[in-house]
Amino acid sequence: MRNASRDPGSARPMFDIASNDPDQSLVDRSSMGERDVHQIGELMNALGGLREAERRLNEAARRYMRLNETDMRALHFLIVTGHAGEQVTPGQLAQHLGISTASTTKLLDRLERGGHVVRAPHPTDRRALTVSITPDTARAARESVGRQQARRVRSAARLSTSERDIVIRFLREMTDDLEGDDPEQIT
Repeated sequence: MRNASRDPGSARPMFDIASNDPDQSLVDRSSMGERDVHQIGELMNALGGLREAERRLNEAARRYMRLNETDMRALHFLIVTGHAGEQVTPGQLAQHLGISTASTTKLLDRLERGGHVVRAPHPTDRRALTVSITPDTARAARESVGRQQARRVRSAARLSTSERDIVIRFLREMTDDLEGDDPEQIT
């Protein structure tokens, strides 16, 4: 298996802290032992490898389905809400995607032309429409993105309950730490 966290030209770890912060201006390592620095570097490289694998898989799924990232997010939302038996309006989809209603209309026009979604009158509100995914697109998503998710679930199932608790805590804390950054401050 290919290690995506290494630069193929030099077989060099790309995400370890010593390589990325040699002068410790970002992370003070004075209280860390050599083993800790090495292990944290391995963890950062493993995360980099996961991000790269996810990027490649997502790109392949988008190519397979001939859709962009926002289209795929919309379809995923429609699949999940459809499984729950929920009716989704264009406004709910816009809110989920964080896009304007005008952008949502363009998105739905494009997805409808491509045979991915259908719009229909809302069953209880005559002023509203519902949006649902077509069976063919649901099947294609299951064969591409669904299989990816099944692999993730199998990986998680191989961990013990206590190991999953540690991974869950780590990922949530890392997410919280990353979301604490102001995207406008990143240059």
